Amino acid sequence: MALEKRQRDPSTKKEAGKAKKEPPKEAEAKAKKAAKKSAPKKAVKGEPKKTAKASDEKASKKAPAKAAAKKEAPKAKPAPIVVRASSRYVRVAPRKARLIADQVRGLQIDRARALLQFSPRGAAQDIGKLIESAAANAENNHDLVADEMRVAEITVDEGPTLRRFRPRALGRATPINKRTSHIAVALSPEGEDF
Repeated sequence: MALEKRQRDPSTKKEAGKAKKEPPKEAEAKAKKAAKKSAPKKAVKGEPKKTAKASDEKASKKAPAKAAAKKEAPKAKPAPIVVRASSRYVRVAPRKARLIADQVRGLQIDRARALLQFSPRGAAQDIGKLIESAAANAENNHDLVADEMRVAEITVDEGPTLRRFRPRALGRATPINKRTSHIAVALSPEGEDF
C-alpha cells in the first residue's frame, strides 16, 4: 500500500517535476502574446535605436547645456596675425638648414637679418631670402610694419632626394644623395604669442 500511495501522491519528486514541466496550453499562449506586445519594434537600418529613457535624458541635458553655453561663452580674442612664406625644393640638406632655423626661431626680424647676413653657412642665404619675402608679404598684404615683426615659427621639412652616382676606382660606382628641403616661415607682430 505504501508503494501505491507514493505513485499516486504528487508530492513525490518525480511526479512533482512532471507537473511543473507541463503548464497548460492557455497559459503559454497568454505569455507569448504578452511578450510580443512588450517587445520593442525592430529598428530600421540607418536609424538609431531610441528608448524612452534615452530621449528623456537627452531632453534634460539639452536645456541646461544651451543655457550654460551662453553664459560660459567668453568673448573670443581676435586671432593673432600670422604672415607666412614658404620655399620648396631648396637645394640644401634639411639637417644643415635646421641648424640655421634653430638660431633664427623667435628672434626679432632685424636681429635675424644680421645673424643670417654674417653666417658662414650656405643655408643662411636661402633662409634670409625667405624671411625677406615674408616681411614683404606683411607690408603689402597685411599693412604691417616689417621691422616690428618677429620669427614666430620656422620649419624645415625634407623634400625629394636627387640620387646621383660617382665613379670610383676599379670600375665601381658609389651613390650620392643630393637632398632638398621645404622651408616655411611664419612672422607675427612682436607682442603677440600663439
